[in-house]
Amino acid sequence: MADPLTPQISDRICKHMNEDHSDSVLLYAQTFGKTPEAEAAVLNSIDNEGMNLVATVDGKEVPVRVTFDHSLQDSEDAHHTLIAMVKQAKK
Repeated sequence: MADPLTPQISDRICKHMNEDHSDSVLLYAQTFGKTPEAEAAVLNSIDNEGMNLVATVDGKEVPVRVTFDHSLQDSEDAHHTLIAMVKQAKK
């Protein structure tokens, strides 16, 4: 089993996603956060049930909560779920 989703693991995932996959973070906000008009987004935290983002819409920051389709078991499950969500959003 991989690491449980502790605040430290959440911080690590968020840092990686924001630095290396900002396009995916924006897709999460636009598609799953129901803010298609978002111009940018930052992933602030991830937990077993979903993720908290801040989207930029018309120059204003808007909090966005995206709920997962299942409760995450660990960091490996989070990794696979985030990848699957990007693939789904790109369809």
